[in-house]
Amino acid sequence: MAKQLNKEHIQVLCIDDDEIVLRTLVRLLTANNLSVKTSLSPIEALKLLDSFTFDVIICDMRMPGMDGADFFAQAINIAPDTQRILLTGYSDIDNTIAAVNKGKIHAYIQKPWQNELLLRNIHDGIEKTSLKRKNKQLEQKIKAQNSQLKELNNNLEQMVEKRTQQIRKVLKQLEEANEREKHEHRTTFEILYNFINANPYLDGIQAQNIANTCKQIAQALGLDKKHIEMAEMAGYLAQIGLLAMEPALYKKPTRELNENQKKLFYTHPSTAQLMLMPATHLHDVSEAIYYQFEQYNGNGIPKGLKGADIPITAMILAISRDFWQAVAQVSSLGSSKFENALGQLQLYSGTYYHPKLLEILSGLKISCASNQLVGSMKIINANELKNGMVLGHALRNYDGILLLPKGHVFGPKSISKLQQLEAKKPNPFRIMIKN
Repeated sequence: MAKQLNKEHIQVLCIDDDEIVLRTLVRLLTANNLSVKTSLSPIEALKLLDSFTFDVIICDMRMPGMDGADFFAQAINIAPDTQRILLTGYSDIDNTIAAVNKGKIHAYIQKPWQNELLLRNIHDGIEKTSLKRKNKQLEQKIKAQNSQLKELNNNLEQMVEKRTQQIRKVLKQLEEANEREKHEHRTTFEILYNFINANPYLDGIQAQNIANTCKQIAQALGLDKKHIEMAEMAGYLAQIGLLAMEPALYKKPTRELNENQKKLFYTHPSTAQLMLMPATHLHDVSEAIYYQFEQYNGNGIPKGLKGADIPITAMILAISRDFWQAVAQVSSLGSSKFENALGQLQLYSGTYYHPKLLEILSGLKISCASNQLVGSMKIINANELKNGMVLGHALRNYDGILLLPKGHVFGPKSISKLQQLEAKKPNPFRIMIKN
């Protein structure tokens, strides 16, 4: 471990067999005050890892002798804490998936890259590596303190106990910080989904169906646990941007909107990205939602991305979303309903959708969701209310007027009043109740 700390520290290592690419990267990184080393050969780059410590490694996918996935698989053993970014100019989803699983990359960026996106990933990687390094230093400090404690005289029992408590407190704080991050991640998602589910014009069951299919496809692709979870959350929150729009844009099928309304409707992924921006831990979910209307042939929106340039979770979301929309529109029943919906999507294999994703979708065992319970809330209508139930979110009528505040405890009067109001409306209330 001492040898590791004595290595010269460089922020970024770039590996590519193209000298022009390396020179371009060096100019970009040095202009942004980053220290950088380069290598034309993955073999030589592995030797550099023995002599220097790096925060981030950027490696090309296709190189003679050893590709990026194989290089990162070996680099993990030498520098496990260094962040790994893959550069690829090939529209090949299989190679990208191999690099995610085999090389355990933290990000992949398509050539030609966007400088802002690349720099953001590099700075994020430097920050994460720095935190890991500080955590290791803290662990070493704790080990040193433990060693000192063992040497203390029996007469210093009180001091030993005090230092032991301090060490345990530090470790507990680290564990609690990690658990808070996990809890924040899930809690934010649950709150956002319940907003969708409480909206009378958005279908929470449909969102569950899309999310379940996203998860199944991601699992069948062999994506890692993080990407599977991100795909599932994107399915749940695909409609989140609509909450900022007038109900007239989404309370009826898109095909019934006029041209101006359609243009506004298809900005909801951009609105969702702005809404989710403060939740940095949901960045990958936000990205999938933002690019959900891109098409495999490059004719989609908002950027006209093509093939593997489209984030994999966005492609998964698009095919899952359109499948369940097709299911809702076909008139057949039972399993034939799914077959007819799938047949509609297959007409656009290679144009709207990645052929491999369609192949995976056709082999899945599909079923409809029926449980409207997500996280700490459940959604019911007025006829299901019982005395003592607690309102989990403020209840408004269809014109946006507040009916009951968050935390209201239901009794006979409020239940009776809501049931009367509900009977006069075409759609039942969707009331969020705390479990």
